[in-house]
Amino acid sequence: MSNVCVENCIMFFYNFESLLIFLIFRIMVGILCLLTNLHGFCGFCRSGQKLSTYRRALFYVPANQERKLRKIPQLVADSIVLDCEDGVAEVSKADARNNVITWLQSARRSSVKCELAWRVNSLQSGLLEEDLKAISEAKVELETILLPKVNSINNLRQFSVLFRHYFQYFKKSTMLLIYVESAQSLLNMEKIVNAAMNLSTFCPLYLDGVVFGSDDYCADIGVQRSDDGMELIYARQRFVSVCKAFKLQAVDMVYNDYKNLNGLAAHCHQAKSLGFTGKQVIHPDQIKIVQDSFMPTAEELGRAKEIVEEFEKQKTSGIGAFTFHTSMIDMPLVLQAMRTVKLAEQFPIAQ
Repeated sequence: MSNVCVENCIMFFYNFESLLIFLIFRIMVGILCLLTNLHGFCGFCRSGQKLSTYRRALFYVPANQERKLRKIPQLVADSIVLDCEDGVAEVSKADARNNVITWLQSARRSSVKCELAWRVNSLQSGLLEEDLKAISEAKVELETILLPKVNSINNLRQFSVLFRHYFQYFKKSTMLLIYVESAQSLLNMEKIVNAAMNLSTFCPLYLDGVVFGSDDYCADIGVQRSDDGMELIYARQRFVSVCKAFKLQAVDMVYNDYKNLNGLAAHCHQAKSLGFTGKQVIHPDQIKIVQDSFMPTAEELGRAKEIVEEFEKQKTSGIGAFTFHTSMIDMPLVLQAMRTVKLAEQFPIAQ
């Protein structure tokens, strides 16, 4: 047999073996996804994940302040965050952690109809593992966890290792929101988000959104926040672009002047125009303004419905674009209108 024939035979068996290994791997992954879905755990299969929570307002409650915790059942926010991080002084971290456990274990939890999330301490604080260990030992199921100050893929990797270690008992995946709060984090954002999206392949975590931490970001780059926020325009635009590229919710910065409700409304309008889907909230009076701001107005909704209706009439004619009143409407504008209608259907009564 010639050398060429021998080489061809070797290459055939090599390629066949590689193909066989690949097919076996794909079959094993398919079986794993099937089994995990059958047992109610869908963390390994993103397509089996429950629907996302739409977060127009992300409302923080300092977990060390029991008076504020008692008011949670009366709050009407899309997402309520039990905060153990920036809203809690160092000396009160243990109390906050214990209060979170008590709250998540108590009957009061069932009285909260919205998402009840938990913002843990950052990896850099040295307190993250204590947070996760305490919740794990209490055998508490987490709906949503917020991880602050994710500056690199390595931060995310360290967190996922800890989470897998302490929450092996979880039967379903936990929603994850991560924070961009530094120049390094903004620079690495695409890589961080891509890695976070892939966590669900080996860890019971499902990335559902990203939060912009403006105060930490300003401190990191050495600027003061102004009323109009011009110093943050680039960061916010880049932030939104990455979120939208990965089809994730983009939660905007806190408006700190909580008594200035007109200023808050203006900031919400700006955030919505930039593409943000929601905003962080620190006072109950801010909730309604924020949640209403991230809903379409009656005029916007009416126009969107008309565009969708006209599109349905026109699509059978083979026309790619059509005239609507005095405007030319093409597919990108139709898709925007469809998203507007869908959002309004999700919240038929603005809260």
